[in-house]
Amino acid sequence: MPFIPHTEAEIKEMLETIGVSTTEDLFDEIPAALRSKGLESIPLGQSEMDVARLMHQRAAEDQRSLCFAGAGAYEHHIPAAVWELTTRGEFYSAYTPYQAEASQGTLQLLYEYQSMMTSLTGMDVSNASLYDGASSLAEAVLMAVRANRKSKSKRILTLRSVNPTYQSVASTITRHQGITLEEIDYDRASGCVDINNLPEEPGDFTALVIQQPNYFGNLENIDALTDWAHKHGALVIAVVNPTSLALLKPPGEWGEIGADIACGDGQPLGAPMSSGGPYFGIMCCRKDYVRQMPGRIIGRTTDLDGNEGFTLTLQAREQHIRRSKATSNICTNQGLLVTAATIYMSLLGPQGLYNVASASHNNTKLLIEKLSKVEGVTRMFNSSFFHEAVFKFDLPVTEVMNALSAQSIVAGVLVGDHYPELENCLMLCATETKTEKDIDTLVDNISRIASRLDATKHSTQPEMA
Repeated sequence: MPFIPHTEAEIKEMLETIGVSTTEDLFDEIPAALRSKGLESIPLGQSEMDVARLMHQRAAEDQRSLCFAGAGAYEHHIPAAVWELTTRGEFYSAYTPYQAEASQGTLQLLYEYQSMMTSLTGMDVSNASLYDGASSLAEAVLMAVRANRKSKSKRILTLRSVNPTYQSVASTITRHQGITLEEIDYDRASGCVDINNLPEEPGDFTALVIQQPNYFGNLENIDALTDWAHKHGALVIAVVNPTSLALLKPPGEWGEIGADIACGDGQPLGAPMSSGGPYFGIMCCRKDYVRQMPGRIIGRTTDLDGNEGFTLTLQAREQHIRRSKATSNICTNQGLLVTAATIYMSLLGPQGLYNVASASHNNTKLLIEKLSKVEGVTRMFNSSFFHEAVFKFDLPVTEVMNALSAQSIVAGVLVGDHYPELENCLMLCATETKTEKDIDTLVDNISRIASRLDATKHSTQPEMA
């Protein structure tokens, strides 16, 4: 069926019935000065063959590099079955299953996803799902303000070691609603918040945001931080990497009573890096706050005949119903990525997830050990870590990165862009996809490039009289 099904004859007949000559006459109340003069900057359409060639050219620009980047997007092995199943027509074209009787397969899958996420995070309830990790933090902040009615300040304390992109997105979405985000600085030696430096009387604040592992890959003292926030009447928002939860204490067990809301990005669970997305946001919470949770929640029930069935149990964010009272106005549900994540977790199981997390940690230990032996390269922080680490370079790190890029190596992420005190520092990540040979390739190239840059630096220095 064509996108616009009306024929020229039908359009002419409708216009004659209305009593106008052209379609443009329908918009005569719009002043001429406000009317578009056409899309002059948009090029003419191309043929299918030309479009296919253009897309192949652009795809070829994404070289298969040896990647040690992290900072929220991680390269993991994805079993072939994950996307073979995810892209089947039953899943690939499905969106929000409003009609339960026609969508039992999709609804059951989403229910299984929620069950897996609550098990992984140690929380009571999971939604399915949100846009991405950054917007899930913004939604968690809004949710905390609604849920913590004892707090009137709308102050959100966030550790400075929380992903700066997440913080920026959260601030953009919430700042016009009277919500302020205030940072708690990290200790320069450990790369984590020093518990002893937390204020004894912080005043009224609504929630504390803790990322574990934090942006630098380090492990925060989550128990003490959680209990400190609860002591002062605040909720705790946990930003987590789901893969790390196969090794680390889940947010539902932080401190004496656990975190109140858990959020993050589900990309490590079966979503390829794909030139920047798409990803999906995860969110879980304690049952006490479920009615403040945005997104969709799938429930299991039985019908009048006793047959098991699945349906949308709670969708309190639906703006078409609640409008300004909706818990969220971010509509996108990343159901396709949730499908991939569910299949990924099903295939790996608890032991498989543990193996992935453990291998990633061990590879990063090996990377730290070998790279720290390179002259002019020093690990910045002395704390425990998961699968990322920050290194200080004596030579200009951008030149090192450019030289590595020429060897098809993505060396890491510059942290000085967001943390001026960490200028000339590079954050590297090693997942289970890296072999010892891969790590040796990176370290050998960095050593060679550093020696060459150092020699060039000394050869260009003027001689002293």
